[in-house]
Amino acid sequence: MKILDQDVEVGSAISFGGLIEKIEILRSTLRWASKLDRSEIDKLLRQANTLRDEVMQLSHKARFVKAATAEPALENLSIGARRQALLARSFLFEGAFGDNPKLLEALEIAEKAAPTDLPVLIDGESGTGKELMAKVIHANGARADKPYISVNCGAIPDNLLESELFGHKKGAFTGAVADRKGKFESAHRGTIFLDEIGELPLAGQVKLLRVLESHEIQRVGSDETMVVDARIVAATNRNLRRLSEEGKFREDLFYRLSVIHLTLPPLRQRKDEIPLLFAFFGDEAAEILKKRPLKMSPRLRTFLLNYAYPGNIRELRNIVYRLSCLSGEIADLEHLPEDIRPGLPRGATGSAATEDVPDAPVSLGDARRIASDDAERAFLERGLTEVGGTVAELARRCDMNRSHLQMLLKKHGIHSKDFRTKGASDGSQETR
Repeated sequence: MKILDQDVEVGSAISFGGLIEKIEILRSTLRWASKLDRSEIDKLLRQANTLRDEVMQLSHKARFVKAATAEPALENLSIGARRQALLARSFLFEGAFGDNPKLLEALEIAEKAAPTDLPVLIDGESGTGKELMAKVIHANGARADKPYISVNCGAIPDNLLESELFGHKKGAFTGAVADRKGKFESAHRGTIFLDEIGELPLAGQVKLLRVLESHEIQRVGSDETMVVDARIVAATNRNLRRLSEEGKFREDLFYRLSVIHLTLPPLRQRKDEIPLLFAFFGDEAAEILKKRPLKMSPRLRTFLLNYAYPGNIRELRNIVYRLSCLSGEIADLEHLPEDIRPGLPRGATGSAATEDVPDAPVSLGDARRIASDDAERAFLERGLTEVGGTVAELARRCDMNRSHLQMLLKKHGIHSKDFRTKGASDGSQETR
């Protein structure tokens, strides 16, 4: 019997109408076929997978066009509206983020770059979430269902670099007891994330540049070349432009990698994100440690809101996990690591310490933000008391989106069930 005479090429510029027509041909083939041999079944499966890939690519292209056409309107949107617009466009981002303009700009760039195959360079201090951003770009692109391979360039010994990236043949060197695929080969048709690219030695930079230019690799000990199609996302906490000027990083490689260049600001410039991250990591730690969600004393919360976080988000996460593990009913300053713990008055530990006056804000801006947070919390608690802990009713009264209200409650660590009357508790299964 006859099935499709020609294979459909992935990525071809066809319309949804053309795709539907090809899908119908496949359906008719299956419907009227009396018998299919193995080769015909394999061919049909390949064509079905190809059509699925094209549907996904067209979907991502449509989202890309939507994001690109919306760009002029960004100038007229407030910071909060830009954040909501990212969420409204179903931008996949597994984490918490606030309203920092630099971060929103980085996310908007990532959203537009994701559906393309252009190389992306992400820079920022250690712990700012560069690998998370790389995963975001992969998850929002046309290769989302293909491999995502991560490589730490600073952790590979120089003598094993070529084998690690490109693979080797059996017997190529002492210890090569079998053929081995490299990271680029494993990432074929997917994404390869090159972390700490600034640590790559010059010899490795030359080999990487050749791959970027030719899209071909050669296993160590082999004379054969093979084509690889891997989308490259690189990250660094160093200034590659300055390194290239100093001759420590190839300038041509820098320009190859930074077709799309985005920078993640440090956490000290994203203070509005800290309460969101408290809740996010607190819930994460509670689930892993099988404990109740973290509660902080007022002065501990004040300290953490004003701490500089030289280790950025990674350090904050580690602190929250430590507090969740070591604290009892309420976490206080005594549960912080000793190297960042502020000086405590002698004997000021336990519940007595939580009654002390919180540390003074370090700036007028911090004082205003803390006052605003306190007022917001008081408003939410008063509102929940009035509606008996029913979040839906409070959202209706405040003319507020329920999901946004849930986010605010989570930000302040407020649980709606704590405000429910007995009758409401018996008749409602609503979660906080």
